[in-house]
Amino acid sequence: MTRYKLMLLFVNSMIAGLLFSCTDKAGFIVESGNDWPVYLGGKNSAQYSPLKQINRENVHQLKSVWEFKTGDFEPNRTQIQCNPIIIDGILYGTSPKLKAFALNAATGELIWEYDPKANISNLGMNVNRGLAYWSSGKDRRILYTAGSNLICLNADNGVPVESFGHRGIASLKAGLGRRSEDLYVVSTSPGIVFKDLLIIGTRVSENADAAPGYIRAYNIKTGKVAWVFYTIPRPGEYGYDTWPKYAYKNSGGVNAWAGLSLDEKRGIVFVPTGSASFDFWGGDRLGKNLFANCIIALDAKTGKRIWHYQTVRHDLWDRDLPAPPNLVTIEHEGKMVDAIAQITKSGFVFLFERTTGKPLFPIEEIEVPASDLEGEEAWPTQPIPVKPPPFARQKFTMEEVTDISQSAHDYVAGILSNVRTGNRFIPPSTQGTVIFPGFDGGGEWGGAAFDPDNKWLYVNANEMPWILTMVKTQAEKGEKLNPGASLYLANCAMCHGPDRKGDPTGTYPSLLGVEKKYSYLQLMEILNNGRGFMPGYQQFSEEKKEALINFISDAEHGTTDEHSTGIESNLKALPYTHTGYYRFFDPEGYPAVKPPWGTLSAIDIGKGEIVWQVPLGEFKELTERGIPKTGTENYGGPVVTAGGLIFIGATKDEYFRVFDKLTGDELWKYKLPAGGYATPAVYAIDGKQYVVIAAGGGKMGTKSGDSYIAFAL
Repeated sequence: MTRYKLMLLFVNSMIAGLLFSCTDKAGFIVESGNDWPVYLGGKNSAQYSPLKQINRENVHQLKSVWEFKTGDFEPNRTQIQCNPIIIDGILYGTSPKLKAFALNAATGELIWEYDPKANISNLGMNVNRGLAYWSSGKDRRILYTAGSNLICLNADNGVPVESFGHRGIASLKAGLGRRSEDLYVVSTSPGIVFKDLLIIGTRVSENADAAPGYIRAYNIKTGKVAWVFYTIPRPGEYGYDTWPKYAYKNSGGVNAWAGLSLDEKRGIVFVPTGSASFDFWGGDRLGKNLFANCIIALDAKTGKRIWHYQTVRHDLWDRDLPAPPNLVTIEHEGKMVDAIAQITKSGFVFLFERTTGKPLFPIEEIEVPASDLEGEEAWPTQPIPVKPPPFARQKFTMEEVTDISQSAHDYVAGILSNVRTGNRFIPPSTQGTVIFPGFDGGGEWGGAAFDPDNKWLYVNANEMPWILTMVKTQAEKGEKLNPGASLYLANCAMCHGPDRKGDPTGTYPSLLGVEKKYSYLQLMEILNNGRGFMPGYQQFSEEKKEALINFISDAEHGTTDEHSTGIESNLKALPYTHTGYYRFFDPEGYPAVKPPWGTLSAIDIGKGEIVWQVPLGEFKELTERGIPKTGTENYGGPVVTAGGLIFIGATKDEYFRVFDKLTGDELWKYKLPAGGYATPAVYAIDGKQYVVIAAGGGKMGTKSGDSYIAFAL
């Protein structure tokens, strides 16, 4: 497409009324209402499109107009979580195995493809949720991550930009310190562009071996780190006194894996952070642990802190902030206010004035239970916003036990009576503690959508209880432990279980009999490079990897003298681990709590009120039994449009749906070839509006896929 044609398209679009304004309602420059130029639609993370060709009256005519298959999915093991970007009629996306590609966004025809394996040896796999775009004159670049690599490509042909980093690749470990060189560091969400900087967070381990999650800004022209914000403060820095003295040397986590938002006009980047590691026992990190579980406002040019607010003190529940905040302009107490709206896994919306961090509604500090784990000191209070009310239930009591059948009710009630439940922020325990909303929310990484016209926030939520059970490590008991067992308990048991049986959903498979499926060399390759959602463990010595392989292959069990192998147990610093991430199901595999199990809500955030809430998703077999629509677990977020619509996939039943944004009525749905566990994108070309979603499946035990599907009238 020539620049001349693009100029004509711009003019024609304005005449057609498809472009609403040169700036959006929050004061951000909009390149074109026809584009989806940034992850989640804009640097304000609004997940909003001003296009309205597709509307309430004609949405029933929506049809699939093209499908692109990436060709590299792995059955039941891969996903696509990518929210693609669309610029000047070109769609940029990523595949299940981290290829980047460019498509003609009107036809789905492939323009170019880049496979990072061609340039990177021992590439670790991770999910990818999007890409970033930068341009200066004729220099147009795509930046995205694969493994521990930040890759810079020529947007026109997909060729690595030689002047960036080392032949187009920079390390995501740059600026994290020497200790991180051998640790797991990837980035699931794209960075955000401010002038010539790419500001980015990372995903790190959630165990004791976690790298620190410092925020970095990379110079887009050179690939060098321009500034670092230390999320675990060093001596003399703000927040240093909220940690033990030497935490900055050996603690990890406190990372921003969910993505960032940017007030470009003011030059402020907003960073949502996760918990400190280890997630569920913090006896080695006593204190509030700033800047864990914070929304942080930083000077985008320098990385200096402007303000922060901590949503969970001394997190013991994996309550990472799961999505970038929405930058909104709303009427509050009779005035128009530039604000941010931050959703949480707990089902809250925190609202702050954008430049000062002043809460728009009161936030109460409630007393919470103490921990009885050895060495742990749970923080005595936690902050709860008074308004808006939570968009997910907060307590799992006997009154909330599932009622879809008497047998299901009795089964769940029997388990519930033997674990700790019924209150917010009950600390982890060896008895077992119900986490509700669960580890995946409440709100999650799909984010929320904000409509600048009616000032409502739209958010999908899970209502799935999980059970967390802590166990003492054998090393803590003073026993001599097989070194492979020690490594397994420290690094693998929380996913595959201490008994190596995996989890019920199949997300983390059983390792029993793994030696019959893979050779020793294949297991070593998986340990080195990771596979699916498993990180690689290149930081382990060959002796450690050999000991771990022997343990999971049943070659070595029982206890032994660890010093005879030269391998030190790394469990001595952790007196506890946990038995795995277990969803609480009834005997049929449905959530243990009363429906709804997944919801979509509209929240008037200026007034602090929930306007409507509806179930999101359906189990057809339950509906046929006469049970009202229950909703399902869901992953991936909504997009709201000026046409009065909400587009969302996300559900376990693998449908793509459209809702009326004013009423919550379901207007249209389409069965995808695999689950649409990604946030859709909305754009227009030559006066025609499209919506596209990645259908990569692979979550919640559903099948994997490799499709991007576009819809239009």
